[in-house]
Amino acid sequence: MGRIYELYAPCHFGMEAVLKREINDIGYDVTRTIDGRVYFKGDDETIVRANLCLRTAQRVMINVAQFKARTYDELFENVKAAKLEEFIPPDGKFWVSKAASIKSKLFSPSDIQSIVKKAMVDRLKSVYNISWFSEEGALYPFRVSIVDDIVTIGLDTSGESLHKRGYRVMTVKAPVTETLAAALIMLTPWKSDRILIDPFCGSGTFVIEAALMAMNIAPGLYRNFISQSWDNIISPDMWEDAKDEANEEIDYNVKTDIQGFDIDAEALKAARFNAHRAGVAEKIHFQQRDVKELSHSKKYGFIITNPPYGERLGQREELVELYSALGKRYAALDSWSMYIISAWEDTQKYIGKRADKNRKIYNGMMKTYFYQYMGAKPPKKKI
Repeated sequence: MGRIYELYAPCHFGMEAVLKREINDIGYDVTRTIDGRVYFKGDDETIVRANLCLRTAQRVMINVAQFKARTYDELFENVKAAKLEEFIPPDGKFWVSKAASIKSKLFSPSDIQSIVKKAMVDRLKSVYNISWFSEEGALYPFRVSIVDDIVTIGLDTSGESLHKRGYRVMTVKAPVTETLAAALIMLTPWKSDRILIDPFCGSGTFVIEAALMAMNIAPGLYRNFISQSWDNIISPDMWEDAKDEANEEIDYNVKTDIQGFDIDAEALKAARFNAHRAGVAEKIHFQQRDVKELSHSKKYGFIITNPPYGERLGQREELVELYSALGKRYAALDSWSMYIISAWEDTQKYIGKRADKNRKIYNGMMKTYFYQYMGAKPPKKKI
């Protein structure tokens, strides 16, 4: 085991418990949880496995420094005191890719970025005894967040956000991100031996994420990560070994009943293409179909869906018709469960039934609700 780091993974607000369970499931102990962020400890192998395997994390960050600062002088001096040379080699290209501040004295993102970068440069000039950086080596992006005057300097090991799995090339407007779709599926009791239908599948995010889970395909298997070039922190062999291990764990023989419907032929074309790129095309049945035609002869299935709402569909009359049709078709199914993410305030009214549970979820900056209609559980299988 190499050096132990404090790591943290940002996630959608309200999804911390889901991410915590995921981190535990891949073998690591969570040390603390704050709003939209889960902390855990691990070595270089942990960084690799977390990036490859976590479905609901937005990034995997190394916690480089954490301190209180209410003035720019305090910010500068604390960053300059951090042991940045443990992360950035003399030829490394480093920058502050993002700064954010909430309820803090220091609130200007651009000022925070420039002061933190200047402090980093001063520290490394002194440590390496050089006056000029070639920045021809690997890339080291940092993120700064300040909440209630507590500054966190994080080194981003992922690069592109982890919702970019590598399979989504063709897309349609306003999709739910892959990380949010995975988290919502995990909030339900759905398992791979149960039926799942998304009657508004769009470019296929829900059904593709479900199929990836069913086949046990690591979500990061088809993409690259910025820390793959960090020879000073992670052995190059470690990435290759972890991907080989993830490939060996794929279940190609799992039997599924996962279906994606949409009335839009172009959306279905995108969904089929994305499913093919994700390696799950054979596990999903796509069909051009109106929600009014939704039916299934079997019991105990799941609907998990993100129907259109006001932002994407102009007329209220269309929404009323669409949600009413979904409600009627759901009522006709035998012992099914339904989970809907929507920003439309009248969702329950036109579904025709109050949800058993309802939780607020932010999809980007948009406030949405996750309406949960619980169906009967199937009888336990006799052993």
